[in-house]
Amino acid sequence: MSPESPQYWTPNHSFDDGNVAGERGTRLVLLITAITMVVEIAAGWWFNSMALLADGWHMSSHALAIGLSALAYAAARRYAGDPRFAFGTWKIEVLAGFASAIFLVGVALAMVIGSVERLLAPQDIRFPEAITVAVVGLVVNVVCALILSRAGEHSHGGHGHEHHDHGHTHPHEHGHGHVHHDLNLRAAYLHVVVDAATSVLAIVALLGGMLYGWNWMDPVMGIVGAVLVARWSRGLLRDTGRVLLDREMDHPVVAEVRHALANHPHWPEAPRIVDLHVWRVGRNRFAAIVSVLTGDPTITPTAIKRALAPHEELIHVSVEVNRPQDAA
Repeated sequence: MSPESPQYWTPNHSFDDGNVAGERGTRLVLLITAITMVVEIAAGWWFNSMALLADGWHMSSHALAIGLSALAYAAARRYAGDPRFAFGTWKIEVLAGFASAIFLVGVALAMVIGSVERLLAPQDIRFPEAITVAVVGLVVNVVCALILSRAGEHSHGGHGHEHHDHGHTHPHEHGHGHVHHDLNLRAAYLHVVVDAATSVLAIVALLGGMLYGWNWMDPVMGIVGAVLVARWSRGLLRDTGRVLLDREMDHPVVAEVRHALANHPHWPEAPRIVDLHVWRVGRNRFAAIVSVLTGDPTITPTAIKRALAPHEELIHVSVEVNRPQDAA
């Protein structure tokens, strides 16, 4: 089989525009988190509270993870023009999100170990002081969550993903708002939410111990927090791993490619797709390799890329057209 020469189409824009708001918000949250981390760890040891110590430990690991997110933004921006990155530097941010999820798993394990130790060897807790610091930690976490949430809203406004209806109905539901968000920003946000949740658990445990003498609640809440952290980290590991491993063939854009080629109004007979590969190269951007078999001389690589052009999320498309006589 001797196919026509492959055609390459790269529109005149970058694969990913970066997330300036996300980077700025992440840096601010890093500073706030680092300051609060020092206060909570010192107070936890001084007031002898496992729940408060766990909150501080989480925050220390989260400060490291949020710092990694900020570093990933900076690295992706710095090397954005480096030709060695064939499809841009966006996956640097995804890799940072994956590393953050691994950190969360480590945090969960540390929480379990520390809480079990306190269950086996209970210690006295200075409840009023510990509760005060836990409330301060909660307030800080809520403020950080709001900062990152607003950064996320701003980035969505700058990276809108539109699908166009060109006289046909798409045979699927998109749900792109969840799929296309900034995974690096999500990782930083998740660390802040985990801190907020453990702060709430710490407050509940400390109130139970102070009012009813339920000192066992302090380490038990540490275990409950560990379960929550593990569940949240699992979702982040799944989503970042999907991108890093290019597991995108179940994405709606794949169905859109098939639909566009099977329902073109000017082709009497649709070409048969013999090979199709689609993978993500940016937050809302995809590359594709399409190989078709057709006897229609009007279906050329140029015609196929024109048929796919309305789908703006496809920013790099390679097309190969094979003829039946070539296979004989």
